[in-house]
Amino acid sequence: MTHDPASIIGFLETVHPYDALPQDELARVATSFSRRDITAGEVIYTAGLPLEGLFLVMQGAVEVLDPSGALVSLLGPRNSLGERGLMRDGIAVTTAKATENSTVLMLPGAVFRGLIASFPAFERFFQRGRSQETREADISTRKVGDLIARAPIAVTPDTTIRAAAGIMRDAHISCLAIATDGVLQGIVTARDFTNKVLAEGIDPSEPVSAVMARDPMVLSPDSLGSDILHTMLEHRIGHLPVVDDGRLVGMITQTDLTRFQAVSSALLVRDAATAQTVEELAAATDRIPRLLVQLVGGNHAHEVVTRLITDVADTVTRRLLAMAEAQLGPAPVPYLWAACGSQGRQEQTGVSDQDNCLIIDDSASDADMGYFADLARIVTDGLNACGYVYCPGDMMATNPQWRQRQSVWRSYFHKWINTPDPMAQMLASVMFDLRPIGGKASLFTDLQSETLELAAKNSIFVAHMIGNSLKHTPPLGLLRGFATIRSGEHKNTIDMKMNGVVPVVDLGRIYALIGALTAVNTRARLIEAGEAGIISTSGARDLLEAYDLVAETRLEHQLRRVRAGHKPDNFISPSDLSDFERSHLRDAFVVVRTMQSAVGQARGARS
Repeated sequence: MTHDPASIIGFLETVHPYDALPQDELARVATSFSRRDITAGEVIYTAGLPLEGLFLVMQGAVEVLDPSGALVSLLGPRNSLGERGLMRDGIAVTTAKATENSTVLMLPGAVFRGLIASFPAFERFFQRGRSQETREADISTRKVGDLIARAPIAVTPDTTIRAAAGIMRDAHISCLAIATDGVLQGIVTARDFTNKVLAEGIDPSEPVSAVMARDPMVLSPDSLGSDILHTMLEHRIGHLPVVDDGRLVGMITQTDLTRFQAVSSALLVRDAATAQTVEELAAATDRIPRLLVQLVGGNHAHEVVTRLITDVADTVTRRLLAMAEAQLGPAPVPYLWAACGSQGRQEQTGVSDQDNCLIIDDSASDADMGYFADLARIVTDGLNACGYVYCPGDMMATNPQWRQRQSVWRSYFHKWINTPDPMAQMLASVMFDLRPIGGKASLFTDLQSETLELAAKNSIFVAHMIGNSLKHTPPLGLLRGFATIRSGEHKNTIDMKMNGVVPVVDLGRIYALIGALTAVNTRARLIEAGEAGIISTSGARDLLEAYDLVAETRLEHQLRRVRAGHKPDNFISPSDLSDFERSHLRDAFVVVRTMQSAVGQARGARS
């Protein structure tokens, strides 16, 4: 049915890219739209069938499903749907269904394509929506489960070496999984048969378990494709089993990767993993700004960009640890090097200092502790030389306070939780973002689960942590403006780190604390909080969308800085943004402040 053009014009004026149209063209386009009132559960269009046109949600909520019925996205007012199919062959690639009584507008396909051809703003906007197709062709952002070329071929541990070799020959494969009732036990490769069986004269009638590699490195189906590249390049291996909940689901080999183009983040990881000197490591990290330009310019999601940039830092750190051990000798007792801050959360951008610590096995003697002081100095100096500058707050493993035995770390967390003074709150906020980087991971994982359980049960500690998290506020000013920095080098700008992403990071940490969630990444924390019912489904969705917009605006600013020949920073001038960008950024900040108010009220209830 048609609808009053005046009300449609009023609505379209609030939706990009329609707000960029000349007024007469906007009026013409408005008459081309038809309005449809959709009841909850009603299908708007179906995957595989022709599309009538582009749909625009006016009110309500619409879920978009892939052909298998899996949820792709949940859309609200001002969101478009159906453009991917229209810009291909006119056939829907997804199914759209209303999740509540909704009103949608439909623009005929011919009119939509005419706008794409005639107005650059339309082409830019909707071409960005196709970036997902580009990402799907990029191994770094594909899920590992999507890259498995065939069902796994496996034999039991008692299979003879000769029989295993015959299976590999007949299947034309270079690696064979060894499994018992679907549970991976190890792998054997063609190289194993050469180096172990032939070279060492092992009887081929022996069981294959005699030559298999036990407990090989594995990936989960939900890992990113970049994990394959980084792991293979860093550890010089060519085969990776894929395991889901302990069960073998596939095998990824270097042959599988020939179908995909290698990405520059993997090249940086390769160069860092094979570097022989700190200078060679620094040469790799010097290319991070260019990596940022490539990833952000390619419209990759912010969580992918920051994950890939953090992967480089992780590899550099592990390489420095190996260099330190080569210089000092093997570590006298097990230890764990952990990162906190943005590296810990896998959220590094083009601007990062270092935040790290050492957790050392309780068996360490006082003499052993001197070894770890030297190791910390070598690694932190190397990180600084690679552009990860020393932490201004001295939150580094060179500080004896953050280089301690596991039992001391346990006492730290207990003290912070039981005596939540301002310093304890600040330290706990940093240390709840720890992530293992190199060494014995169990030194932290055991401590993490115990600490989260203890913290979640202490309502006074949680209330204090909530209060501490509210110190960072979004930069909202009066009259729909922004509260900018008033003086100094960055006068009249917004700090997109401290007043942009940090308020959301703080909220994510609080939700993880309340729910004893083990996720460290902010976006993962928000998703888990929504799934666990710590925040409402709508609240989680709104906060995720707000966080995505703030984080992407920050990265796009850094992109512009690098392209202009400057170092990336976090200070953005509102005048550099369009009216549309300013409006939506402010709306995102309002969402963040609203969610802060909600946790503030919860704090009052806990106090």
